[in-house]
Amino acid sequence: MRAPDSNTVAGQAAGLIRLHPHRPVRVIAVASGKGGVGKSTVSLNLALALIRQGQRVMLMDADLGLANIDVLLGLQPTYNLAHLMEGRVGLADILLEGPMGLKVVPAASGRQRMAELDRAQLVGLVQAFSEFSDDLDTLVVDTAAGISGSVVTLAQAAQEVVVVACNEPASITDAYALIKVLSRDYGIGRIQVVANAVRSAADGRQVFDHLCRVADRFLDVTLHFLGTVPHDEAVRRAVRQQRAVVEAYPGAPSSLAFDKIGEQVSGWQPPGGPRGNVEFFVERLLGRSPAAPALVGA
Repeated sequence: MRAPDSNTVAGQAAGLIRLHPHRPVRVIAVASGKGGVGKSTVSLNLALALIRQGQRVMLMDADLGLANIDVLLGLQPTYNLAHLMEGRVGLADILLEGPMGLKVVPAASGRQRMAELDRAQLVGLVQAFSEFSDDLDTLVVDTAAGISGSVVTLAQAAQEVVVVACNEPASITDAYALIKVLSRDYGIGRIQVVANAVRSAADGRQVFDHLCRVADRFLDVTLHFLGTVPHDEAVRRAVRQQRAVVEAYPGAPSSLAFDKIGEQVSGWQPPGGPRGNVEFFVERLLGRSPAAPALVGA
């Protein structure tokens, strides 16, 4: 599929406002400074926790070259986002049905070209989601780890950004580096933090407090503590079974923690106006928001 030019997509985005004026869709980008901190596990179980709160949720695997959401759930997609970008299929053709009614958008694995999409191509990809905006309350976007162009672009376009970190020096350092880039270079002024796989609530709070101390000193960003997910053997068992812990072991400590996070997210003020629908996501990808600085090198 050819990357659409900005004028064409801008017109389509404006049309979405007329097509879907009453259904606000919240877009949440989940990111991490480094790999191995359980970001995809958090994305998946957050999505399911929101379903348990009565929301209609779609989970987009946006680790575009190293997909793993389908692997975590034992799904075998016939088509994925690479086929969508090539124009071979539509979004409805690649959607997978996950547990509890979760809609899953699988990415490609081992496709370097997908990991290097430019902004216009990302706009074209997200534009495909407009047809489903009347059937959704929340779109959870599981980004790649690190600070690649696709990560920061998708984070900038979302209404909420969740950064996942563990209580390890490398994880905290890399999480701060990601927060610094998102805040300083991309104008993101509010970031949610989840402390994952920690030994105790105190350890989780320590992760957040450490990030806050440095961010308060050097950055113009507000960090919010979304919650702690404890280290839990049930998560490991669920991964081996290719299931989400929220669905496989709903009474496990980690599942209860995800439910608590889901309650918090459900209690956020509903998105509204031009910031409250998929067209907002498209317009932010286009860089049309006056509050959003241009991408470096764009």
